[in-house]
Amino acid sequence: MAQFLTGKYKKPGLAPGTLIHIGEIKTDQISITIMDYDQASLVERSVQFIEDTFALKETPSITWINITGIHQIDVIEKVGQHFDIHPLTLEDIVNTNQRPKMEDYDHYLYIVTKMLYFEPFKEDILSEQISIILGKNFLISFQETEMDVFSSVRERIRKSRGRIRTSGVDYLAYALMDAIVDHYFVVMGTVGERMESLEEKLLGSPETGMSQVIHEMKRQMIHLRKNIWPLREILANLMRGNSPLFRETTAVFLRDVYDHTIQVMDTIESYRDILSGMLDIYLSMMSNRMNEIMKLLTIIATIFIPITFIAGVYGMNFKFMPELEWKWGYFVSLFLMGMVAIAMLIYFRKKKWL
Repeated sequence: MAQFLTGKYKKPGLAPGTLIHIGEIKTDQISITIMDYDQASLVERSVQFIEDTFALKETPSITWINITGIHQIDVIEKVGQHFDIHPLTLEDIVNTNQRPKMEDYDHYLYIVTKMLYFEPFKEDILSEQISIILGKNFLISFQETEMDVFSSVRERIRKSRGRIRTSGVDYLAYALMDAIVDHYFVVMGTVGERMESLEEKLLGSPETGMSQVIHEMKRQMIHLRKNIWPLREILANLMRGNSPLFRETTAVFLRDVYDHTIQVMDTIESYRDILSGMLDIYLSMMSNRMNEIMKLLTIIATIFIPITFIAGVYGMNFKFMPELEWKWGYFVSLFLMGMVAIAMLIYFRKKKWL
């Protein structure tokens, strides 16, 4: 759990707006893609230098610039200088420990969200920070890795499906956030399948290490809640229409994303309750199993107490013990021990202790 409660931070005492990449470097090379489109045309290309995007700032068409890799500070600085991005915004872009949020700087909006993936090999949930700069007719998105969920949005732009080519840049921002939230359902579905499998094992034959698995899944729920809960504030602020960059016609679609976010949060809370119940069931079953073992050992010990007493009496080897010289003494003592054991077993069975 510590990895989600603590992290790397910049050194104290640095001036506000100091750009220091904080987080794991997840890609070797920075890649820059451009989609410049309107209702009638689309230009899509990849560029090597960030300067190649500067001429698109004032074009009347909608421009989506996607930058993958945020560890090269000089590239982020050039973006900030040309697109007039506040230094504090640039500082937040390169700090991957940001909480999802939205900041209004009049001529642009800065939105931070978290893209979530389920890693099947590690059986863990990975997160990636997505930063979005929304201007009058441009949108700049910053990603940590090339793995994303925006392929469906790109395909809609290419094939001019829906209203994405006929709407403004605010609709593009909505489409990106909608794709991120929709992928949350994919992650929750995978987590739900793991929980069902774990529950079947728990009710069938619980293993010793299951408590660790349940605790790990509870930690994942905390991780999900931490990254998804603040998104409600972002969507609520955008729906209020406080920013002129988001039109009222787009706010209608934001309500749908807001509803999906509520559904995801409800699912997370339900999963947390289920996991807590599973942990209680596991501890109860382990306790019952231990009680059964102790019960069996107690019964065995109780049966051997009178048998041990008989053996102890005839093991004292006093000189004047009549049974020691008796021809059938050994067999009678064994018979007596057996009858005592059988009588006790019958008594335990009658009392339903066995």
